[in-house]
This record gives sequence, structure tokens and C-alpha cells, in this order.
Amino acid sequence: MDELELFVRDLKNIAYNVSDIGTAREVISKINEFLYNTHEDIGTVTALGESFTYLSEFHKYWHKNYKDILGLKVETGACEAVAKALHEVYIRTNGRAFKEIYDTFGLKDEEIGLVRLLTANQDFRGSRSFKELADIYISDPVIFDIQEAYNSPENFIKDIEATSLSQTDKRVMYAKNIAKFLLDEGVEPFRLIDKYNGDLVALRNALIENENAGYGNKKADMFIRDMVVLNVWKKYKNFDKINVASDVNTIRVALRTGILHSEIPLLSSFMDIFCYQYSYVDEMNAKAWYEVWRIWNELYPTETIESPCMLDYFIYNVVGKQFCKDILCLFKCENGHSFYWHSARNKTCQVCYDTVHKKTKATLVKKLLPCESDKGYLAIEKSDFVRSGMAQPNYSQCPFKEICEQYGNKKLMPPKSISIKGQTGWTSAYSSKETGGGGLMA
Repeated sequence: MDELELFVRDLKNIAYNVSDIGTAREVISKINEFLYNTHEDIGTVTALGESFTYLSEFHKYWHKNYKDILGLKVETGACEAVAKALHEVYIRTNGRAFKEIYDTFGLKDEEIGLVRLLTANQDFRGSRSFKELADIYISDPVIFDIQEAYNSPENFIKDIEATSLSQTDKRVMYAKNIAKFLLDEGVEPFRLIDKYNGDLVALRNALIENENAGYGNKKADMFIRDMVVLNVWKKYKNFDKINVASDVNTIRVALRTGILHSEIPLLSSFMDIFCYQYSYVDEMNAKAWYEVWRIWNELYPTETIESPCMLDYFIYNVVGKQFCKDILCLFKCENGHSFYWHSARNKTCQVCYDTVHKKTKATLVKKLLPCESDKGYLAIEKSDFVRSGMAQPNYSQCPFKEICEQYGNKKLMPPKSISIKGQTGWTSAYSSKETGGGGLMA
């Protein structure tokens, strides 16, 4: 009998009248015990090169069965539809949507390599741009001295202004270990490619296998992509095997277009103990976007970009951050007018102003995806992508709108992750049946 079956049987035996407070207590206790309590004979699991006790019976069950439960698969039909849509984007933008001009902000090749490798493993969550990091380097290059970063990783994290973010202990560990990697390799970051004979995949794997340095699939792919597109590395091979950086934006678009199909909506991070779902989705998301790129290359070989990772800008920055978010706003004014607008910061009834030139207060009712209304063009046309002039005129709809309706589900959300290690990670969340309490910290 597996862990889930035993748990369900226990609940059936007691859950006959949950309106009774005694029964309710027993049910809640059993749920907590199954999900989050460990015990002496529960067994162990290997993660991050170490052995850990299972956090609960559910953890043990989830570890064994998460792939079967999620049933993730790459849908070829949806991939072909997305590839054709990207072809149309390519035509309408003369290829510029996939060839963003990356700026070095005045840094030399060796300086770019140093800044990117020492910071790409830190998750700034959009709060620190490459320009800002370049400015920090220019103000004091010693901050990025490899030996100094190894000797005093706490100061490095402080100097790159990452202490205001969560999980400082993990960030310090990442800084120290990536500095140690460079010291052990004995080369500057921009010379790493020479040490691996130009093989981007070999270097990528070395970064990922360097334990506790913060370089998973996404961060390694991002670093390598940037070193190529910033023209720091000029002689290389296997760039076509560097994937789209897997993050909440590229995963969200993959789920909603249906190129990545899951049998159930993804679980909350509270249930994804030790991040099995997140790692699996990350892996399958990369495969899905690779399949899109492969089909595009097969159908339109003269126009396809050099590597799947070059899809990043359009998928992540344009569709993920500009089109596939609740940016269309429905307002209502005190005179009863309802209207859609492209900004939540609006405070004026645009109907009153247009008809009688009167400034009347408007209140935000709700936000929607542009594809959920025939007024969605209001948001698309005011997006940074369209306003930049990159697209041809009359670009008023997300290129994946019909694909989501045919193959996917525009409401699906990407997974979130709780770190295994760290002060706010799973390894700090242990609780036993006898003691109770415990759990994750904010």
C-alpha cells in the first residue's frame, strides 16, 4: 500500500462528520501529518549531492510519482502552430523581434565576462539590470575581483546591492562558490570558452555541475547566451543546443499555448516539496521551445535564428512580460460609463472627457489579458514592443491568441519554487509527528 492510499484510507475511517469539532481536529491533524511531518523510519532522499530525510509521507510519495501525476508532454501540433506564428512575427518585424541589440555599456570583453558570471547566478527578479551592474563595476572594479569575492562573499553581495532581496545566506554561498570555480579553473570568465575548446555545452554542464554555485539550467543558458550575443565569445560550437531560459514567463507562454501540456494545473509551491515539479517543468519547457525552434528551422531555414535561446527576447520580454499579463483595464465612472484602457494608473473617465470634455473620476473594476476582450488592442498597441516601432503598423493582437484558444489554456499559471536549502528553504521546514509546529519561514 503506497503513502497516498494509506492516507486516504485513514481519512475515510474518520471523516464521517467534520462538523463535529473533534472529528475536524483529527482530519486536520492527519492532513498536516501526511503533508509536513516526518518520523524516524521514513527514509532518505538524495538532492544537491547530499542525503536528506524525507520531509513527510507526501514528500516520499511525490518524489516517486510526480512525473506520472503531472503527465507533462510536448505537443507537436501546438509547436508547429507557434513556429508558424513566429515566422509571421519575423516577417512583420524584418527579423528584429529576435535580434535585440545588446548593449555592453562601455565594458570590455573581459569586464563583461566578469560581471555576468559573478552576477548571473543571483536572482535579482528584474530589480537589477545589466546597465546598473555595469555602473557598479565602473564605479569600483575591485568589487568584482574574484579573490575578493571568494574571501568576502558577504561584502560582494552587499556591494552589488542584493542584500535587500530574500535568502541572503544562499546568495552568499552562490557568490563564494562561483568565485571558487573561477579560481580552480585558473582563467578569467571570458577565457572559459577556450578551456572547453569552444564547446558551449561542455561549459554549460560544468557550470551546472558546480554544486551550490547557483547555476542551474536557466542561469547557465542565460550567461552563455549573453556572452555570445554580446560578441565576447567569437569562436564556439553547439550554440544551437543552448535553450530558451526557462522562467515564469517562458513557462507561462508554453503552458498557455499548449506546446507544453500538463494533465492537471500545476501544484502550489507549498506542495512541491524539494522542487520536483519545478525542475521537471523547467526541463520540459526547454524541450518544448527547442521543438518550436526545430520546426521553425525546418519550415523556414533561411530565416530562423541561430539558437533556441535567441527566442528569449520575444518570448520572455514581449509576449511573457507585455502581452500575456493582465494589462487590459476595465474602468467605470460615477456617471455609469464603462470603458477599457491600457493603464491601471488612469484616473479619468475617458468617455466623459471625449464626449463633453469633462474630467470625471474613474475607478478600476478589474484587469484582464488583452486576448480576453475585443478591446485588447488598446493594451497591445501601447506596449513597449509596438511603441518602439519594431513591429509594422496595425500590430494589435498577441500572435499566439488563436493558438491558446485551440491548443492551450490562457488561464494556466507557471510554477513557483521554494529552495531546498537556505534559511527559508525546505531543509529548515522539518517537523515531526511528536513535536508539531515547524514549517516554512517568510
